[in-house]
Amino acid sequence: MLSAYRLLQFSLLAALITGCATSPTTGPNTVGAKQPSPDTPAARSPSGGTASAGTPSTGLGARGGSASTDGRFDPASRPQTDAARRATIQRFGVELAAKRQLAERSVLELLSEARYNPTVARIVAPPAVGQPRVPRSWATYRGRVVEPLRIAQGEAFMQQYSAELKRASTRYGVPQNVIAAIIGVETLYGKSQGSFRVLDSLATLGFDYPDASRPDRAEMFRGQLADLIELDLSGRLDARTLKGSYAGAVGIPQFMPGSIKRFAVSAQGAQAINLSTNMADAIDSVANFLVEHGWQRGLPVFVPVKLAADADKLVDGGLKPTLDWPQLQAAGATLAPGAKDAPWMRTALGVIDLPEQAAGTVELRTATQNFFTITQYNRSYFYAASVADLARALASE
Repeated sequence: MLSAYRLLQFSLLAALITGCATSPTTGPNTVGAKQPSPDTPAARSPSGGTASAGTPSTGLGARGGSASTDGRFDPASRPQTDAARRATIQRFGVELAAKRQLAERSVLELLSEARYNPTVARIVAPPAVGQPRVPRSWATYRGRVVEPLRIAQGEAFMQQYSAELKRASTRYGVPQNVIAAIIGVETLYGKSQGSFRVLDSLATLGFDYPDASRPDRAEMFRGQLADLIELDLSGRLDARTLKGSYAGAVGIPQFMPGSIKRFAVSAQGAQAINLSTNMADAIDSVANFLVEHGWQRGLPVFVPVKLAADADKLVDGGLKPTLDWPQLQAAGATLAPGAKDAPWMRTALGVIDLPEQAAGTVELRTATQNFFTITQYNRSYFYAASVADLARALASE
């Protein structure tokens, strides 16, 4: 049973607690992918899921709440919801321990150390009622990703880690420049890994998500928190010190805890996996993630097709290719000049849109399964297209 002091800590935790990043995480065995986010690049990279860097918690509660001097949320500031929140968090901890066969006391003690982070909640909060949304702009997004500094540093990165990239590409079938581009977009080749304590971010977003209309998001972050706790108790990372993006993504490739569990690998086959400082592990883990999500060896990301003027009707906004070449031809598509018969013509395809909302224009492209595989890293067409364009720029250097 928990001591009275621990129970008090747990009750104080109650009110705490939220879609590619910036400062180093803790030592070995810290890994980390990222959860999808909107089509707006983060300061260092997009994760939209790619979440981003941050600043420490100010110790202030959200929406008028306040925190105690040690950063824990003060239940007195939100009495109408505290009892329910306490019950929710305790039930979460007890059920997690039972479901995953973890020590209940250890689970609850770790939960008691989480702090509500108002900065995280503010970043994720939806626009205020009546506040206009910023128009989506592919040109702006792409310009922040496919730019001279990222290209130059990418070229240097590929030279420095040429052996690791070549080995991973041979093993997994993912081109070296695609692996490099993802790492470049996520953390500027490992230089910007995030400064938020992941335990606080996931607890904030899991138990006090700032958009009540999105219970699915809160549930997703609670799932990531559960994975983080399991990873901590199994000795794979230290949840008390682990730093990452505001959305809880960590390491060179910005993996969420669930992706650490399922897709992180050691390049040397070691039991310990280090995605924070071991570039070989990060490179192999990115490639493994893509393969596990459907990457097809030898298939391009985009194909040389000239679409009909009304091809926007073919865009379904989904994350899977639902068309084929005969269907595109029937809709007026033709091969681009110089293109020839190729294996992609016998695979699934999709038409994706990259809009300039303010101008009322849109760029359309024909994508293969490999484009949609990249969207599993960050569920954004802007993100996946910018990764592909950066990879193309790195390949031409």
